Amino acid sequence: MEKTFAMVKPDGVKRGLIGEILRRYENKGLRLVAAKIFTPSLELLEKHYEEHKGKPFYDALIRYMTSGPVFAMVLEGENAVKIVRLLNGPTKLEEALPGTIRGDYCTSTTFNIIHGSDSIEHAKREILLWFPEFMNKF
Repeated sequence: MEKTFAMVKPDGVKRGLIGEILRRYENKGLRLVAAKIFTPSLELLEKHYEEHKGKPFYDALIRYMTSGPVFAMVLEGENAVKIVRLLNGPTKLEEALPGTIRGDYCTSTTFNIIHGSDSIEHAKREILLWFPEFMNKF
């Protein structure tokens, strides 16, 4: 069974959307296998977003992601990575269609409410980063 990482970002948590977002994943057949709500450390975020370091939006992204709690989760199911990405919708607000999480709830590209791993390889890396207890479950 494929696993993926997803995260409701601070704006989604502040707006009380965890339940609605999780419902969409579960309605599509994905199973929640781990979750936690907390404000991530700077160290964790620097590792998670290391490929963006040095880009113009990096500092604002880190400030935003440390502005409040996130809901980090591991989801499992057939084609979990692809399903989460489809349900989330495109990152850019103007491309996110109604019916997707971003299309229905996103208010800006910067505050885009949700994260989902973009590949099986990234899912494994992100799960192990956010949930190190999964080290022997792959």
